[in-house]
Amino acid sequence: MAASTATAVPEKSPKSSPPEFVPFDFSKPPLIDGFNPLGKLKDETLKEKLLRKTKENPFVPIGCLGTAGALIYGLRAFNLGKTKQSQLSMRGRIFAQGFTVVALVFGIFTTTMKPKE
Repeated sequence: MAASTATAVPEKSPKSSPPEFVPFDFSKPPLIDGFNPLGKLKDETLKEKLLRKTKENPFVPIGCLGTAGALIYGLRAFNLGKTKQSQLSMRGRIFAQGFTVVALVFGIFTTTMKPKE
């Protein structure tokens, strides 16, 4: 018996091209600024959150209180039959709502312009 010797020929693998650019890595959640998909890092109570948000933008709670105050005062005047006073307080409520919206937009603008830590 003749022993046949097989010469090992290395297989040539095709050259792998560099991986294509993938805009998202689907194996990981997307990175969204200010959002943590793993849950809260620090639990804060409602009172702590309210105080923190008030310190960040103090004009929003002032506008909300002004809006609620004008609404309550206007409804009371309407109930008592004081139509002129009711109309004036409803106009004041519209002004307070506008103030609140401007305060929200200003707060969002300052938050986005704040340098990241």
